[in-house]
Amino acid sequence: MTDPYQELIDGETFIRGPLNDPHELICDRLHAWVTRHLPANSALKLLPRRATVTLRPGTDICPDLALVRRDDSQLYLAAEVLQPGDHHPDTVLKKQIYSDCRAPRLWIVDSRYQNVEVYGDTAVGFRLESILASNETLTDAALRGIVYPVADIFARR
Repeated sequence: MTDPYQELIDGETFIRGPLNDPHELICDRLHAWVTRHLPANSALKLLPRRATVTLRPGTDICPDLALVRRDDSQLYLAAEVLQPGDHHPDTVLKKQIYSDCRAPRLWIVDSRYQNVEVYGDTAVGFRLESILASNETLTDAALRGIVYPVADIFARR
C-alpha cells in the first residue's frame, strides 16, 4: 500500500489513497511499457508516477501515468488506474477536467472489469474511442505504434 496523497480540483482538496498492491502493479506495468517504447528522440516525456500536473489555476492533479510535451510541459496523455472506492474522482471529475483542458489522450484502466477505456480529444471534448478487453491490445501513435496486450496489463503476478 502506498501513502495517501493530495489533489486539488477546482480549489477543493481531495485526499487520495492509500493505493493497493494490484493498483501499483498495474502502474508498474504501464510505466515500464511506456519507458520501453517511448522513442529516445520523442517530443514527449514520461513523468514519475503521480507527479503533480497543473492543468489550470486551482487544479493540480496526480495521474497514475502522465506523458507531457517536452517543449511546453503540456499534458499529452494521462492514465488513471482505478481501484475500488475511487471511481468517481477519476471517471467523473478528472475525466471532465482532462477534457476541458484539451488533453489529447486519456486511458482509464479498470481492474474491476479488466478493460481500458481510450479517450481522444475532439473539437467538442473527449470522445470514447474504444473499450479494450483482454483479447485486444493497447497502443498509441506516440509509442511507435507498439501494442500492449490488455490481458498482460491485468495478469496475475
